[in-house]
Amino acid sequence: MESTLQIIFGLLGGLAVFIFGMNMMSECLQKAAGEKMKSILALLTKNPLMGVLAGALTTAVLQSSSATTVMAIGFVSAGLMTLPQSISIILGANIGTTMTAQVIAFKISDYIFLFIFAGFAVSYIAKSEKAVNIGQTVFAFGLLFLGIETMGDVMKPLASSPFFLSVIDRVSGIPALGVLAGTVMTLVVQSSSATIAVLQNFAQQPGPDGVTSILGLAGAIPFLLGDNVGTTITALLASIGQAKDAKRTALAHCIFNLSGCLLFIWFVRPYAAFITWISPAGPQVEVISRQIANAHTMFNLVMTVIWTPLLPFMVKMVSRLVRESPKSLQLASDPLYLDSKLTAQPAAALHLAAQEVVRCSRMTGELLEDISGSILTEDGAALIPVLKKSDDVRTLNEHIMDYLAELFSAGSMSEEQTNEAAGMMYLMSDLDRMASLGREMTDSIGERLEHNYKYSKDAMKDLQKALCLVSDMYQESVLMVKNGDCERAGKIHKKKGKLYDISLHMRKEHMNRVSKGKCSAKLTKPFNRILNTLDRMANNCANIADAAAGQGLYGYFTV
Repeated sequence: MESTLQIIFGLLGGLAVFIFGMNMMSECLQKAAGEKMKSILALLTKNPLMGVLAGALTTAVLQSSSATTVMAIGFVSAGLMTLPQSISIILGANIGTTMTAQVIAFKISDYIFLFIFAGFAVSYIAKSEKAVNIGQTVFAFGLLFLGIETMGDVMKPLASSPFFLSVIDRVSGIPALGVLAGTVMTLVVQSSSATIAVLQNFAQQPGPDGVTSILGLAGAIPFLLGDNVGTTITALLASIGQAKDAKRTALAHCIFNLSGCLLFIWFVRPYAAFITWISPAGPQVEVISRQIANAHTMFNLVMTVIWTPLLPFMVKMVSRLVRESPKSLQLASDPLYLDSKLTAQPAAALHLAAQEVVRCSRMTGELLEDISGSILTEDGAALIPVLKKSDDVRTLNEHIMDYLAELFSAGSMSEEQTNEAAGMMYLMSDLDRMASLGREMTDSIGERLEHNYKYSKDAMKDLQKALCLVSDMYQESVLMVKNGDCERAGKIHKKKGKLYDISLHMRKEHMNRVSKGKCSAKLTKPFNRILNTLDRMANNCANIADAAAGQGLYGYFTV
């Protein structure tokens, strides 16, 4: 009983260390990749063939095909990626995830603690963030192998257990049971890489003869197929509540792995013989880990080659299985791009946040145009949609700020990404002020109508002209943020000076009209309030421009 508990606890502890190391390595790799992750994201939305490459690269960095799949689902749900592109990324992700098994197959038992010490030393001594991330990646790499070694050590007694040997013999003789066992293991652990690592370790245990594997390659392949089936559940769960194309992407991932399982399960022994032929020769217990890694890689390569030319057929299939559903009412203040499932992948999350910020900035620009158009209105009801748009901008602003706060609390961003997120927050604060000032301006217009204040035609035209100028300034400042065109800053400050001149002229003209009895003196206060609001709007536009020119915080807008 005591030895059984030691084996169970040893397996669980080793698995915990392995998963912790893998997750830590993923996080540190993302931070170390930095700007390169933006380049990979740019590949994601180009074309299906590039999508396969991008899917493989992203999975290599994230160390998880499930994470890449969830990212693709988030992008297609946000409308940033087409269904064929997302499916191609899934194909690439299945290739990328095989790299973990290939790395595990290397025999580095004698160097595990060297990796752990070297990684710790670099991360502890280094000053630059990039060096620290590289050190932590090496440290996590060592932990990953420490977990594998721990699992391998506690599995050794199992090789001499008659009961366990009989169970393994029965399961390996019925491929369907192996597939089921692999699927269940992956569902429990929620990581195909972890279950394949367990499989590789277990297969390395020698049988009674001390040379052949306790499981054998033909016995391991069904487990491997089950691992691939089990990993599709994560994608299906991630698609719950998402748009139809996101559900289709998850279904495509499921079809890819299920079809591969149904195809390969009939050729387990010939496939095992082929993998043995192309893999290094040697005693089975010495080479079976590499054989399993090669079987995993070859499975995904073959299925990718089969399905890539059949992408149009795959798209038609999943589109037919997941029908169009009645669209739910989408409020203007509801986020279109934000996906809380992606906060663990800051590069992707910031990309989505940038798209939402652009949308919010566009709504703010439309608000300014609407205010400019309503300045001459004599109908108070015409101001209601303008007030509603102001509220929508502010509500959307809150959603974006909360999402960025989630990213900060996740603690997975690099220093550069933290600056990007802080820059977006800075911009959102300016957009929120613009929306607030827009509401103040609309309220002032409403006050004029309510009290039947009558400004002269010249005053009304000047007000409209000033509002149009502010709107132009705002559009210029937003273009600076999106395009990084710092030369626009000078133009914006010139327009700000021009607005000051217009405002000064309007104040003088108003006082002239009051002195001549053409305007009531009681209009001075509300009139000055409108002009002050315009000045504050102009200052806000200049703030956005100065931040974009001086700090260059918004690189994700150009991805």
